[in-house]
Amino acid sequence: MAALFAGRVLLTDRQRERLDSERELSRALDNRVLLLYFGRARCPRCRRFVPLLRRFFVRLTDPRHVVRAAQLALLYVSCDGSEEEQGAFLRTLPRRCLALPFADAFKRELELRFAVAEVPTVVVLKPSGEVITANAVEEIQRAGPACFQNWQEAAELVDRNFLLAEDFDNWSRRSITDPIRRLKYKVDEKEEEEEEEEGEELS
Repeated sequence: MAALFAGRVLLTDRQRERLDSERELSRALDNRVLLLYFGRARCPRCRRFVPLLRRFFVRLTDPRHVVRAAQLALLYVSCDGSEEEQGAFLRTLPRRCLALPFADAFKRELELRFAVAEVPTVVVLKPSGEVITANAVEEIQRAGPACFQNWQEAAELVDRNFLLAEDFDNWSRRSITDPIRRLKYKVDEKEEEEEEEEGEELS
């Protein structure tokens, strides 16, 4: 999947960090189901869909909810009218959501490649770049996180059916530091909710 974005820059942590090396792109995208979320801040349907998409992604990837994160990546393809609108809308999406820089014309190429005719649209891709679902918005609304299993099977992912050393270390530390970790997440959740409200006001 990283090959699709070879030579390009991806933003993460709400545009605070840049992924531009082959290794960084590979780590973020390879052997994962990729969701391309086409949307814009000024679209009422997009704004209504974001909380659902956010919960969907967090339930599958956040250590508060799962021992091992699902092999899933989310990339926002902005159809916004300005960089400010894109930044505001990204603040309502999960922190781990990736995005193309506002000025990158590759966004338009992706729209054409996947025949995106409306927003919101969520294109679900195999690691090879093949399309699993042309628009999964209704599927996510109907089935929630349960639909990831179907995508995982269709994508023929190399399933990590054992704990890697780093997973085991994280799991062991989590059991000891769980109260502190949960307190930290509560603070993070509060900050994210405030940022989401701010983003909705700006849009």
